[in-house]
Amino acid sequence: MYRKPWVVAVPCFAMLLAVQSSAQQPDVNEIISKSVEANKRDFAASPHYNWKERDRTAAGVKEFQATMIEGTPYNRLIAENGKPLSPQREQQEIEKQKQVTEKRKSESPDARRERIANFEKGRRRNNNMIAQLTEAFNFTLLGTRKVRGFTVWALKATPKPGYKPPNMDAQVLPGMQGELWIDQATSQWVHVHAMVIHPVSIEGFLAQVEPGTAFDLQKAPVGNGIWLPTHFSEKAQAKVLFMFSHNSQEEDTFWDYQPAN
Repeated sequence: MYRKPWVVAVPCFAMLLAVQSSAQQPDVNEIISKSVEANKRDFAASPHYNWKERDRTAAGVKEFQATMIEGTPYNRLIAENGKPLSPQREQQEIEKQKQVTEKRKSESPDARRERIANFEKGRRRNNNMIAQLTEAFNFTLLGTRKVRGFTVWALKATPKPGYKPPNMDAQVLPGMQGELWIDQATSQWVHVHAMVIHPVSIEGFLAQVEPGTAFDLQKAPVGNGIWLPTHFSEKAQAKVLFMFSHNSQEEDTFWDYQPAN
């Protein structure tokens, strides 16, 4: 299953919106608008990078080398629970990647289009969320902060009264609030924290997202004005069929971004 830092970021993108600003403060609408544009550039550029990834779940910790191969990423296992693979296991994983590479190079045009379309379908959910940013929330400027060496605008997001999600991807927005820290020099997101504050029903899935669900995203520059995720964590609490609880927790770290060939 593909791991996509541009996708794992989807719940946090729901945090961005506009709010009225006073004459004594920077224009919050402009801050948000510029940050949305910066994230759109990052989103467009992200498939052109390879990266390393560490996924921490209740089942343990795995590390991967993620490589873009013929239009979609492939994750090759490189370590488990903090230990490198044995030479034999490493060679097996390398052979798996070679087989996938050959398969993708020799696939039919229709199969290639379908594979890439499925990958892009997940990415488009981010755009569906971004399109609703200025509609779903109000933003309040809290002031200037220092975060990981960056001088940022700190903003608080609260649901906009009366907002009606136009699609399934945006249905969780009315139940969320959080804070966002935007780099003043580049308009890039440095840190985003979002949480669900009241239950939200997801139509079509007979599921309800519960308070206690929270997301945390950090980004950093990777070159050429592009910023990509370095850390993402989530704690999810939901009820399936509105009766059975489903709780999960995951923490992902991303590093060593390199331009894909």
